[in-house]
Amino acid sequence: MGDIQETLLQSLEAFQSTQLVKNKYENILEHLDSGIMLFDSEGVLTFINVQMAKLLEVSRKSLTGCTMVQILRHPQLSRYKKKKILRIYRETLIHRKKYHELTDESGRQWLLTVTDGDQMDGDYLFSVKDVSDFKQIEQTAYRNDKLAMLGKISASIAHEIRNPLTAIRGFIQLLRPHLIKLGKDEYARIILMEIDRANDIIYEFLNSSKPSAPQTTVISVPSLLKEVVLLTESEALMKGCQVILHEDSLPLHISVDVKQIKQVILNIVKNAMDAIDHLSGENGGLIEIRAHRDQKNVHICISDNGRGMDHNTLTHLFDPFFTTKESGTGLGLSVSYRIIKNHKGYIAVNSTVGEGTEFIISLPIVEMA
Repeated sequence: MGDIQETLLQSLEAFQSTQLVKNKYENILEHLDSGIMLFDSEGVLTFINVQMAKLLEVSRKSLTGCTMVQILRHPQLSRYKKKKILRIYRETLIHRKKYHELTDESGRQWLLTVTDGDQMDGDYLFSVKDVSDFKQIEQTAYRNDKLAMLGKISASIAHEIRNPLTAIRGFIQLLRPHLIKLGKDEYARIILMEIDRANDIIYEFLNSSKPSAPQTTVISVPSLLKEVVLLTESEALMKGCQVILHEDSLPLHISVDVKQIKQVILNIVKNAMDAIDHLSGENGGLIEIRAHRDQKNVHICISDNGRGMDHNTLTHLFDPFFTTKESGTGLGLSVSYRIIKNHKGYIAVNSTVGEGTEFIISLPIVEMA
């Protein structure tokens, strides 16, 4: 009898030990930053952790024990997520796809990995990880590579193009008196204008690869923004839109190359004007400019109520030569990106299609004594 009791006690201790280990590992899985779902060989969801339930925005209790069909019919699951899950399910079963890249409603990017086969005893493990930061680093590295390549190209061809343009311009000016006599001065004017435009594109092309080093001066942010608004008033009036500056009573100062920073802000404001040129009447285009600070930076915010941008446009926004305009060079924002980076700052963009766009330029603050 004593032997039986001892055996039972050992079995109980072994069970409790196994249960403790199981609880420990389940607790770890519960609180991973990756979302996890485990389906058994019958297609029933046997485990889902806290992170995955948060991503799906459905309670774990209501999902555990469901089949894939039941999950797709779940009343709390959004239509958007149902479409994504169905696509992943089909690609996994039909094409045996192991990795899926997803973008959620807020624009964040996720990598979903499917594990099955002999090592899972017929089960299917789905794990999801937020890779937005990695993608951002990847895009920045790609952008920097393109800018470096652009610098090499521009250095080798800029003078070769500019020299003949200068010669052509000189000869057209010599011929201009003869063209005036023939009543063809308009031809000379158009040719000179187009040569100047070509020179401007080359200049912009050169600056996009390597803007000159900032010649910094400490300046008041409100006075800088007032000047920008004054420079854009006439164009805004012609386009029937408003540019409103919300002034902050707090003194804000930054140490910048005034010409370069003014170029960045004007470029963004002009882009905003292009985005709202379809609006008119009472609900006309509106551009709002404001500035505020935190402990380290001054944030200059430029928002509009225009068309807005989709995720694909936002992803490539600062790439050289990327443009959505028919006559654009695609260099303005890539130049702006490099200028702000050279000032130890950064540019952020928030945009929703049909609602508008906000650019936020952040630059190190200067504390005045």
